[in-house]
Amino acid sequence: MNGGSICLLPRIQALAGPASFSTRFKTGMARLGFEIHHDPNRSDTQAILIIAGTRHIQPILQARRRGVRVVQRLNGINWIHRYRKTGWRHFVRAEAGNFLLAFTRRFLADYVVYQSHFARNWWERQYGKTPVENTVIWNGVDLSEFSPNGEERPPSDRVRVQVVEGHLKGGFEIGLEIAAGFGAALRQRVNLPVEMVITGDVNPTDASRLVQRYPNLWMSLTGVVPPRQIPALNRQAHLFLSTDLHAACPNSAIEALACGTPVAAFATGALPELIMGDSGRVVDYGNDPWRAELPRFEPLADAVLEIIRDQVRFRRTARLVAEEYFDLDKMCLAYRQALLPS
Repeated sequence: MNGGSICLLPRIQALAGPASFSTRFKTGMARLGFEIHHDPNRSDTQAILIIAGTRHIQPILQARRRGVRVVQRLNGINWIHRYRKTGWRHFVRAEAGNFLLAFTRRFLADYVVYQSHFARNWWERQYGKTPVENTVIWNGVDLSEFSPNGEERPPSDRVRVQVVEGHLKGGFEIGLEIAAGFGAALRQRVNLPVEMVITGDVNPTDASRLVQRYPNLWMSLTGVVPPRQIPALNRQAHLFLSTDLHAACPNSAIEALACGTPVAAFATGALPELIMGDSGRVVDYGNDPWRAELPRFEPLADAVLEIIRDQVRFRRTARLVAEEYFDLDKMCLAYRQALLPS
């Protein structure tokens, strides 16, 4: 290691986005020669990167007094608990989390990195502009790990749609409902069965209820799988469906693009800025996503028919977009500049 020492806070051991980013950030920054640790008190710390928010307020203030630069990486704002029954504990945690995020942004950060232009606009609309400089850095993936190269191919006897989300229960069931409604609408438009492969933390009772609502729905639940299995699942699908509402920069969609899997999505969150050209199709939501209403499924089902008919063009473009915009090494170079500006 000859690049220096960077403290990453907090230490994350969980599913989904922040944990994926933490692991990839460590890998990418190590390739640039940096040691990544979690101790803000270390005297050799050159910069601190806070993923969202942190309770390590006193050590960060002490580090700032030593001249250590503090950068905050921000995604979105907790919101779904205000419109869906998630339980009082989740409600309190979500509101406390929003307070901590806003406090860190306002009083601790020397610089703010937003995951997308959507995320920056959302924060500035809700809390005003930051008193410090900021930038947008999209997430990145290892393009050798997430790649079209592999033996897996989409099946010829069905249309396979892949969904990957960390949690699709505990208030986030709407993602499962979106997948089911889309799958049923698509089945009415094609002459083959439609298989919705759902990868993530799902309540089987919720899935069974949706299968009863949509008799023609074929839903395969893989549960939570190790990250190394995700590329193969993506390569086996004709398209990837992003179901996360108001996602700041969904890793799962970027992973799909890197595997050459076109992405279908509704125009919420950062998806309109990420799914470019023929890397997929993004359509208007049709209802109010800010009130967690279900979308109109038919327009997206119509739009993806072109993807199904012309797999070669869409799969090639998906990979090219990932190579140009979502390369992990390019992401880490941008973070290096944010953390240690030259």
